[in-house]
Amino acid sequence: MSDTAPRPRRRPPHKAVATDASNGVVSIAHQRIVRALATRERYRYVKPRVEALDDGDRPGWKVISPNCSRTVDARGGEIDIAWFVQQPDGRWQLRARDHALGRWRTALDGVTLQDALERVCEDPQREYWP
Repeated sequence: MSDTAPRPRRRPPHKAVATDASNGVVSIAHQRIVRALATRERYRYVKPRVEALDDGDRPGWKVISPNCSRTVDARGGEIDIAWFVQQPDGRWQLRARDHALGRWRTALDGVTLQDALERVCEDPQREYWP
């Protein structure tokens, strides 16, 4: 008989994976964005969703959220919050929605995904969670 303990079994991989519905590709970036949004400070009770969105050949992820404060949509509908755009060099551009002008504006450029996520989740100037 061997006096060594049996090896612990490996855990199976986590079942929740994010896919881009258009092509079925698993996206780690999507998962990171979803997980980070769950830890944000502002409007933690609001459940945003993250959708794939391409800007030509640059893949990205758009965050859409119910507007519970009704500052943007008086009916409390969904509004665009942020757009994470992956750049060809692997860095990220973070865009914020200018609801008054109805267009996106660049908030950060050439940053890591982590830097962009921190900006959206902390939201010190209330750019994303109005």
